Parts: sequence; structure tokens; C-alpha cells
Amino acid sequence: MRYNIPIMQSSKTSVLIATTLGAFLTPFIGSAVVVAVPSISKEFAMTATTQPWISNSYLIASLTFLLPFGRLADIYGRKKIFTWGIVVFTVFSLLTALSNSTEMFFAFRALQGISGAMILGTSVALLTSAYPPQERGRVLGINVASIYFGLSVGPVIGGVLVDHFGWKSIFIATLPLCLIALALIIWKLRGEWATARGERFDPVGAVIYGVTIIALMCGLSLLPELWSVGLIAAGVLALIGFIWYETRSHSPLLDINLFRRNTPFAFSSLAALINYAATFAISFLLSIYLINIKGYSPEVAGYILVTQPVFQAVFAPIAGRLSDRIEPRIIASAGMAVTVIGLALLVFVRETTSLGLIIGGQALLGFGFGLFTSPNTNAIMNSVENRLYGVAASTVATMRQTGMTLSMSIVNVLFAVYIGSNQMTSQNPDAFMQSFKVAFIIFACLCFAGIFASLARGKMRREM
Repeated sequence: MRYNIPIMQSSKTSVLIATTLGAFLTPFIGSAVVVAVPSISKEFAMTATTQPWISNSYLIASLTFLLPFGRLADIYGRKKIFTWGIVVFTVFSLLTALSNSTEMFFAFRALQGISGAMILGTSVALLTSAYPPQERGRVLGINVASIYFGLSVGPVIGGVLVDHFGWKSIFIATLPLCLIALALIIWKLRGEWATARGERFDPVGAVIYGVTIIALMCGLSLLPELWSVGLIAAGVLALIGFIWYETRSHSPLLDINLFRRNTPFAFSSLAALINYAATFAISFLLSIYLINIKGYSPEVAGYILVTQPVFQAVFAPIAGRLSDRIEPRIIASAGMAVTVIGLALLVFVRETTSLGLIIGGQALLGFGFGLFTSPNTNAIMNSVENRLYGVAASTVATMRQTGMTLSMSIVNVLFAVYIGSNQMTSQNPDAFMQSFKVAFIIFACLCFAGIFASLARGKMRREM
């Protein structure tokens, strides 16, 4: 087995292709499921407050395991964890499609989330290991573009599949892609990357971290239920315990000094958290709006929702390449500002709003998000030493998944306040539209604050 040595261009290309396929899979299934939310909730008779768990069950499980798998990848091999992630993702995609009850569906979605953590926690680390610093912005831009391409085609293909074959077909459609990615990894991807080989894994830290994430995220997702406050309090206590333990561990799961002494890493991570918290629930809300309020079919709604991720996919590689030559904070902060404008525009959506305003708002959001993500990821990965690439990549994914969960938690609270336990239909649009408006006001304010977090990271350019 070869560790930590330069690789040939052909192997670098194989890493890029394999990680691009892996990065495509998880957002594809996530965005395709968005247009299937009404169909899934109807089949299982879900209430408005239960619907967000179609996404939350996956997100929380993924978030819980991202950091542990990132650390395991640094120690035992990034390719190994990535490969097993594809295998397990394949299995649980099939089992999710075979679900015949709400409990089964949520359980398999959670297990699918764990396998997604194995993929997301290693793909960026693999790319960063294989490519030199002066090429990373470009390949990370391609990686981000593949994520957005998955987001782009997900609603369209998902809408077609739901209309013609039912929601289960969405999960079955991922199986050929999983098999192709697996074949490429086994037969084409040579070598291994384990830059922390010989170091110890921290199982106690992993358990405390897991308890922290589950308590905090479940507590936030269950708001405004009274007992959710107890979960949040338990999560905060566990977080304090995790930080205390990690500062004293000889081989920590997460080096707390990355946040205390590495300003670019800390503020780039914070900016990512804020950006995803302000944007992830957009497709979820617009999907319900287009299908339940405007009366479009899932297929048509998918075509409309494709606008945002298409713009993201186009501009992410361009922004990534620029960040190899220009200060990442300038490009990322500009992207955050454009995103604020797009969010503010969607605040004014009403039942009678034309599609032009909705599509225009999505285009602005896609442009802004594309400008932000690649430079921000490049900044994070270039701010740490190579033995921590897996942890850094997992931190990127953790910020993303935490932001996604927070975004859905905000929506869940608003649904509970404005809609309650009623099912969401076109017969009660006023309550949904009020929650829709308030959500976008909150998201715009969050993203505005994120501009300052992005700027606060300081100067990133350095001699390579």
C-alpha cells in the first residue's frame, strides 16, 4: 500500500472523477426528494411538522458521523472510507425505496445519511491530497459544481420519476450511479492517502460529539415543543464537555486549536455554517409553494427549481479558479452579498406572484452561492496542514450539514407556529404563505451577518 507520495496525472484524474461522482450522488438524492415531499407525506399521512424529517433524518445522521469518519480517513485511509461509503450508500438507497411505513422510511434515510457522511467527509480531502495548492481551487470548483449539478438535475429527474413511477423510483435511480462510482474506485484509483497513519482514534470524543449533535439538532428540529428545550440544554452541556475533553486529549477527534488559533479556518467555517443555514430550506419551501399553492405537478416544479443549482454549477468552477489567484474572502464575501439580494427578493413572493420573480430570485441565489462556496472551501483546506485534511474536509461538510439542519429547524418552528398539526394543502394557503415570508426574512438577515464573518477571516493569499 502506498501512502502520502506524489501520484501520476492519470491517478489524479481518477481521484477527480471518482470524487466528482461521489459528490454528485448525495445532493442528487437530496434535491430529488424535495419534489417528492408532497407524495411521500401523502402516502405516509405526515403532518406539516413531520414533513421536514424527510430531510432531517438524513441530515442529522450524516452530521453525527461526519467528523468521526473524517478522522478515521486520516488515520486508516481516505480512499478506504470513501469506497465503503459508496457501498453502504448503495445498500440503503435500495432499502429506502423498499420502505412501507414511516418508521422504516426514516430509519433507512438515517442509515443512508451515515453512508453519506463517509462520502462527504472524504471526497474533498482526497482531492486536496492529490492536487497541489495552486491547482486546488480549480478541482474543488469542479467538485462543488458536481454537487450543484446533482442539485440541478435532481428536481427535474425527480419530478419526472415521481409523476410517472412514484417516489420510490428516485432512490432506485441512484443505484447505477453508485455502481459506476464503485467500479471506478476499485479498478482505476491507485494508492492510498492516510497522512495521520499511526495516530490513535478518539472513541470517547466521538461518542460525546455524537451525543452533542443528536441532542442539539433533534432539539432544534422539534422546536417549539416544550421538551425540546431540555434536549438543547443537554446538547449545550455535551458540547462544553466535548470541548473540555478534546483540549486534554493526546489524539483528539477535533483539534480545538484549529478554531482558537487559526482565524482563516474559524471564520471560513462560520461563514459556511451561516450560508447553508440561510439557503438550504429554499428548495423545500419553493417546492411546497409551487405544488400546493400554485398547483404545478412535481415534474413542472422540478423544471422551475432547476434554476438555482444550474447557476451554482456554472459559476462555482469559475469562482474556484479565481480563488487560486485572488483573495478568497473577496470572492466569497461578494457571493454572500448577492445571496442576500436573492433572499430579499423572495420575501415578496405571494400566491399570485409571477414565475419571472421566482426564477429571477433563484438565479441570483445560484450566482451568489456559486461565488461563495468554492473560494470558501479552498480557504479552509489551504489553512491546515496535510495530516488534518480529513478533519478539515469533515469540518466543511459538518458546517454544511449543520447549516442545513438549522435551516430546516427554522422552517419547522415556523410551520409549528403558523400551521400547527394540520396537513398542508391548497385549501389553507394563508398560514403557509406567512411562514414562507418570515422564513425568507430570517434567511436574508442571517446571510447579511454572514458577509461580515466572511470578511473577518483576513488575508488568505500566501506564497505556495
